[in-house]
Amino acid sequence: MLAKLNDLELWGADIGNAYLEAFTDEKLYIIAGPEFEELEGHILVFHTALYGLKSTGLRWSDKLHDIMKALGFLPSKVDPYIWYQENKNGTKYEYVTIYVDDLLIATENPKELIDQLKEKFNLKIKGDGPLEYHLGCDYYLDHDGALVAAPRKYVSKILEAYKNMIGEDPKSSKLSLDKNENPELDNSKLVGPDQIQKYMTMIGQLRWAVTLGRFDILSQVVIISRFRLAPRAGHDARVKKIFGYLSKTKHYAIRFRTDEPDYSSLPDQDYDWCRSVYGDVHEEIPKDAPKPLGKQVVHSIYLDANLFHDIVTERVFTAVPHFLNMTHIDWFSKHQATVETASYGSDFLATKTATKQAMDLWGTIQYLGVPIVKKNMFGDNKSVVTSGMLPHSILNKCHNALAYHHVREAIAAKIILFYWIKSKANKADIFSKHWDHASVSDV
Repeated sequence: MLAKLNDLELWGADIGNAYLEAFTDEKLYIIAGPEFEELEGHILVFHTALYGLKSTGLRWSDKLHDIMKALGFLPSKVDPYIWYQENKNGTKYEYVTIYVDDLLIATENPKELIDQLKEKFNLKIKGDGPLEYHLGCDYYLDHDGALVAAPRKYVSKILEAYKNMIGEDPKSSKLSLDKNENPELDNSKLVGPDQIQKYMTMIGQLRWAVTLGRFDILSQVVIISRFRLAPRAGHDARVKKIFGYLSKTKHYAIRFRTDEPDYSSLPDQDYDWCRSVYGDVHEEIPKDAPKPLGKQVVHSIYLDANLFHDIVTERVFTAVPHFLNMTHIDWFSKHQATVETASYGSDFLATKTATKQAMDLWGTIQYLGVPIVKKNMFGDNKSVVTSGMLPHSILNKCHNALAYHHVREAIAAKIILFYWIKSKANKADIFSKHWDHASVSDV
């Protein structure tokens, strides 16, 4: 998203025989055999790292660290495997992310960087070029030039694995789970050990699909994963139905839309919190973060809490999606740890979760040197929004005090602005309830 926002080129690359490029600090030797001819019987000491040694991964990481520092990059404090440097004009940052030996490069001239890795450091670079595939996800440009991320190859792969495992293709379905379905009430027969293993395999495949961007099945996978140790026949059928939904929606993808959302119609929230219990609080800006460069971003957070989502435990389901500008960049769905008796308490817990996640994400953004100008949070419970945004509001349910004060202090410090929206406009709903594919396709 940052690459498209700041007009950087995206390339992918793979370093061949990466571990063999490093040097080991372990004491290893062999006694040369007859295949070494005149060296037979000599003691040969290893200097190059070998696959399988305990320290080889660390030695390769050290080697790559030295290479990136020599190229002028700095490791981000939010993730040491995200490297950044100012561009030649000092107007934006360029980035390189590293996953073992896979490189994702976002710079103004990726070819120049690749050539340096090949010629200056003698690395064996494979598959370098404009980004098409990275860690299981496909990337391509849409008809209007927008970058698109879609795990199409991975989805096709797990559908083929499903056919080989089950013996038939999944039945196409418009729904991943039926609306208002409650798998926790299923009392069908427990499946056998072989089917449990298949069930756990399918759950693992679906969870990685969610990580790669198929957030439209997140809530369903979270719900059905709870039964993976002792699934029933009904649970097994539901997992297969999710595969049927994927077979119908293989084309679904995330479009990286860098335009800022239009929030001009939102009312101003300039309240005086100085006489509140929070006093004159302000947002803490990390002093060791790089100076902001490049185009600014707007962070939008939606939240929802589905009361009585679980009929057995009566625990609420929290859902929180995050957007940078118009791009969906993070998603969260999980049962709450406590049982709430009303939607006010459950929504305030969801608001606390959203606030904590937002503050964590802002730290990440700041340490990547990205200027962030607006941080808006949206919920569809008017009572919670009113209690959160007005300094003179009073808490009547003391057991919600921690969530209540955490959210209000963030609002008092102007870290975040909190707005009410109608339920139909709440994008968090697709993460807390079951929907058909037509309802989620535009998100």
